[in-house]
Amino acid sequence: MRTSTLVLNRVTFLPKELSAGVLYVSEEYKVAGHLCACGCGNKVIVPSGPAEWSFYQRNGRPTVRPSIGNWQLPCRSHYLITDGNIHWAGQWSEAQILAGRQAEQTRREAHYASLKRGFWQRVWDFIRNIFDGSK
Repeated sequence: MRTSTLVLNRVTFLPKELSAGVLYVSEEYKVAGHLCACGCGNKVIVPSGPAEWSFYQRNGRPTVRPSIGNWQLPCRSHYLITDGNIHWAGQWSEAQILAGRQAEQTRREAHYASLKRGFWQRVWDFIRNIFDGSK
C-alpha cells in the first residue's frame, strides 16, 4: 500500500527493521532510511551531505532534497518528500537516469575538489557566487 506521509524519527543508528511511514535520520552518521513509499517493502537508504541528499525539518516534518529515484529497485518509484508528504514524480527514461547519475557524480567531484582549495580561495568563490547568483 502506498505511503502518503512520513513522520520523522531521529536516531543514532538506523534500525534493522524499518516501519512504514517513518523516515529515520541519523545526523551523527549522515544517513537516512525509510521503506519505499510505493509499498513494495524495500529499504531506501540515502546519504546526507553537501554532495548528497539534504534533510530539513519544519514543525517536526521532514523534507528531503533532491527527489528519491529508486531506479535500482523493481518498482522504480520516484517521489519527493516535502514537509512529510509524498509527492509522486514521473518515471525517468534510461537516458534520464544516466544523465542524473552523471550530474550527481559531477556534483560530488566539484564538492571534493573545492575542499582541496585553500581557505581564501573558497571565500573568494563564495563571494563570487553570491554576485553571480544575483543576476
